[in-house]
Amino acid sequence: MNTDQFLVKSALKNIDRASFTWQTPSNIALVKYWGKSNPQIPKNASISFTLNNCHTITTIDFVKKEKSNEAVFNLFFEGKEKAEFKPKIAEFFKRVQQYCPYILEYKMTINSENSFPHSSGIASSASGLSAIAMCLMSLEKELNADLSAKNSNKKASFLARLGSGSASRSIEGPLVVWGKHAEIEGSSDLFGVQFPYKVHSIFENYQDVILLVDKGEKQVSSTVGHNLMHEHPFAENRFIQANENLAKMSKILQEGNAKDFINLVESEALTLHAMMLTSNPYFILMKPNTLEIINKIWEYRQENESSICFTLDAGANVHVLFPEKEKENVGQIIESQLSKYCDKNQYICDTVGFGAKMF
Repeated sequence: MNTDQFLVKSALKNIDRASFTWQTPSNIALVKYWGKSNPQIPKNASISFTLNNCHTITTIDFVKKEKSNEAVFNLFFEGKEKAEFKPKIAEFFKRVQQYCPYILEYKMTINSENSFPHSSGIASSASGLSAIAMCLMSLEKELNADLSAKNSNKKASFLARLGSGSASRSIEGPLVVWGKHAEIEGSSDLFGVQFPYKVHSIFENYQDVILLVDKGEKQVSSTVGHNLMHEHPFAENRFIQANENLAKMSKILQEGNAKDFINLVESEALTLHAMMLTSNPYFILMKPNTLEIINKIWEYRQENESSICFTLDAGANVHVLFPEKEKENVGQIIESQLSKYCDKNQYICDTVGFGAKMF
């Protein structure tokens, strides 16, 4: 794997201070990755819809200082200093400093906020780390005017991956593949790439309503869950299955087979949670209301010949996926029947988006 392409090789300009603000989205995987090796290399390829409304907005102020051996930064989340978030960000900066050595010459003040509840299974680390990566690349662009937008996004995905694997899929959209796969042109374990083939019109502007079953902190972090795959008895078969499913999903997305899409997406969601149920130690992130919602979705789909389906991330919340043409009808059933299973009846209406935006 060629990581040398991400090293800084040009002479950099001298800039005393700078400030950049980026909005980067969360994403929802259709084919999941669960299990990785160092440094943040996935055991199987994955593909996700980039979301639009679930996002993180991050501003980083850079002020020149004497060069040191480690990154210096303050971190504020939604207006409050968050000491508990700092270790993960500090580790991220350690991992990226060989590719972004200029960060050692600046004091950074990071201000970040989410449009959705943190650590509730909406991939907050994906949007959070990708936003920081985009701010770093904005600084690098100022320091090195020869850096192209294409290479900047590629490196941002590479950097984001070093903080959170799924963050590599939050730079661009609407569909992003992360992980080397023989049938996906340009795919890589090092960064995410836009799905390279023409997608059937049925999947354009696809809808995702996130039912907030549980907005609290997850009982088991994704990092711990990934590590449990190292000794998992079903791990190797799962990695093979996921890569086979990605090949199937590629065909489905191009041909527009809604029934096959539903079957594969729901199977992937349940398989992800089956890996949690069968790890050692085992754990359950779904809640009783998660199962209630799933059963209601199945009932509605059968009774109405709908293309509605669900997927789950590493949490209790349910992502309800459906074509745009069903937006009104599905919206009614969510409000009248499904919202009662949500924490304080709360849900987020989202749609497929196109990646990071600079402010």
